[in-house]
Amino acid sequence: MAQDWVYDRSYGDSVAEAPVNVRAVFIRKTYLTLGAAVLAFTALTAALVSSGAAEQFVKSVFVSRGAVIGLMVAFIVGGLAAQAMARSQSSPVLQWAGLILYTLLQVVIFLPILVISETVPEYAGKNLALQAGLCTLLVFGALTFTVVASGKDFSFLRPFLIVASFAALGFILVSVFLGGPSLGLGFTILMLLLSAGYVLYDTSNVLKHYQPGSHVAAALELFASVTLMFYYMLRLFMSQNSSRN
Repeated sequence: MAQDWVYDRSYGDSVAEAPVNVRAVFIRKTYLTLGAAVLAFTALTAALVSSGAAEQFVKSVFVSRGAVIGLMVAFIVGGLAAQAMARSQSSPVLQWAGLILYTLLQVVIFLPILVISETVPEYAGKNLALQAGLCTLLVFGALTFTVVASGKDFSFLRPFLIVASFAALGFILVSVFLGGPSLGLGFTILMLLLSAGYVLYDTSNVLKHYQPGSHVAAALELFASVTLMFYYMLRLFMSQNSSRN
């Protein structure tokens, strides 16, 4: 038998075809790895924000539209590279390096909104990030339970998610760089619905179509969905807090 981190095709094309004990090991490793990524992300962002390093970083890096574009490009390219590394069939070290890289990229991309939520007077001291994080975990848990309890394959969502993601990206680019409509509450709610769709799709994909030795890649896929939901959940909490002031 191949080592457990190798994409072992002796069980067929997916973990769903593997024996129950192999499936259980895969699921446990996937969600433990996801938990480790979430904890690392939380610890790093909290340390950077509380120390003031995040605010200094944001002030020095996010100084122009060119810098923001460069960061977005770096995030997209780096994210694709991290996913390719995590899917490596030959090296567990490379798989973990991909997950670590992706976690660091998420830390960097989150710093501006976290700095705003913690330092701007109307948000400071209200623990909006913590509230949004807890709400994200509750929704993620409920959606995960939905997939597991229903046994449904949500792969049919893929075309819609791709189209909606490109539409959202185009809307963001037009809004930020061409002075288009602002990304208001309506957009935030739509993005939360999109992130919920990704959680359903990714959870189903992991449980039904991944190979038994691919728990690191599976964790990265779920982590991407969680962080997307958290980002817009935090925007929602910030928007609601502003409307009450």
